[in-house]
Amino acid sequence: MRAIISVSNKTGIADFARGLQELGIEIFSTGGTKKSLEAAGIKVHSVSELTGFPEILDGRVKTLHPAVHGGILARRDLPQHLAELSQNRIELIDIVAVNLYPFVETVSKADVSLNEALENIDIGGPTMLRSAAKNFPSVLVIVDPKDYDPILRLLRGVYPEQDSSVASLPQNDRERRTRSDKGDIDLKERKRLAQKAFQHVAIYDTAIAQYLSEETFPEEMTIALKKGYSLRYGENPHQQAAFYIEQNVKQRQEGLASLIQLSGPEISFNNLLDLDAALNVLSDFAAPTVTIMKHNNSCGLASHDDLAEAYRRALTGDPVAAFGGVVAANRAIDLSTAEEIDKTHYDAIMAPEYEKEALELLQSKKSLRLFKVPMPDLNKQHLDFRYVKGGFLVQSPDFLTESEFQPRVVSNRTPTEEELFDLLFAWKAAKSIKSNAIVIAKDNTLLGMGAGQPSRVVSVKLALERAGDRAKGSVLASDAFFPFSDGPELAIHGGVTAIIQPGGSVKDSEVIEIANKHNVAMVFTGVRHFRH
Repeated sequence: MRAIISVSNKTGIADFARGLQELGIEIFSTGGTKKSLEAAGIKVHSVSELTGFPEILDGRVKTLHPAVHGGILARRDLPQHLAELSQNRIELIDIVAVNLYPFVETVSKADVSLNEALENIDIGGPTMLRSAAKNFPSVLVIVDPKDYDPILRLLRGVYPEQDSSVASLPQNDRERRTRSDKGDIDLKERKRLAQKAFQHVAIYDTAIAQYLSEETFPEEMTIALKKGYSLRYGENPHQQAAFYIEQNVKQRQEGLASLIQLSGPEISFNNLLDLDAALNVLSDFAAPTVTIMKHNNSCGLASHDDLAEAYRRALTGDPVAAFGGVVAANRAIDLSTAEEIDKTHYDAIMAPEYEKEALELLQSKKSLRLFKVPMPDLNKQHLDFRYVKGGFLVQSPDFLTESEFQPRVVSNRTPTEEELFDLLFAWKAAKSIKSNAIVIAKDNTLLGMGAGQPSRVVSVKLALERAGDRAKGSVLASDAFFPFSDGPELAIHGGVTAIIQPGGSVKDSEVIEIANKHNVAMVFTGVRHFRH
């Protein structure tokens, strides 16, 4: 048997090659890999011995030769293929262990030049992987160092039931590691390795396309995903689930990709949804802010220089709904804040950091999940992907514009300084709540909200009910215009003294008239923030 080994990531490669050598497998290699294996005392031949041709163009052309690809691609079950190899003095190649130039690592560096990026685009490696994967019934293709040891065990003839490290695997993993003949690997395992190789090359090519792309919405696009971890189940126990991390060379991994669990039970699918929603909320607030999430909406939200006070105010938004929810802060949680949080049962807490005493207190609750995550970069603009049956909807992200913070007064009365302060807080809060979104707020605190209702006036009613008597002297934000005057009129009767909305309805004049009739201040932003 013959093997070609050519790897950029040399983790475990010397032990793997030594194992192959002990099995009597002849090893061929290139450049740096050959030197590395020789330094480890392993006998290795140059690929040039196969091709009869030196490496040229600074190593750009090494393995692109019929002596390599003929030996890989020949079908062992076709006599004419084997005859052609014999005619051309080409030997079979049975194992290809290859991983690729570090393109992603290279272009992720600051100020990398185009020339340096291009020199790290692998050509020979992907070509060998594709050849070997195409002919997987006869050729073992190995791209992941994690597969070295299992493959060596099977080549040595170790059955899963004879090997405790394999026997401990789940049943489906044990089955795919079974063999048909001694020293060989069965078709199911070979197919798994081939799929892995094709996927590896696909993600590699996607990274290159991402780096070279100058368009936001190109005619063709691929999304590269890498499995972060499996989840116990999805939204419901009968659904299977996993978390995949997007691989994009033009975007620094952040958000849930940077999430670190500090303690508590295994993270759930619904936890991740709520944590993501919390990050969306907090990314719009520069001041110390706490949000309490339930079913992807803020049932509590407040900003205050004292984080503990921000939490206490957030809890007043809906203390009943907060039970079992997720608390998230955009500042390090200190002991006084932790002591307040500790009084209520939550499913999870998220913050960029925790003071030592706060962490010790919160970790004492074994059922409480604690997460640490850096706050997202407000200047980063990532595409928003939403899966629909048959494809993806892709859009630029929703963001707050400068003009929204200088809303146009359309009523006779101008909002007071305090009202304007609260209006802008409510406006930012409404942006992250499901449409039709209505927020009632005062003193930088969400008092009540209506979300996800087909009727905007129903959202107003729900927000008022939640706010109760506290609605008197409050402000209201609506994520889109009021189609009729009934919503604002209901809010005004509930105690609202100022309203912020995008404007743009054919009934705007009637809505403004209602505000003027009751001496209520109204401002238009000219921008809406639907969140379907």
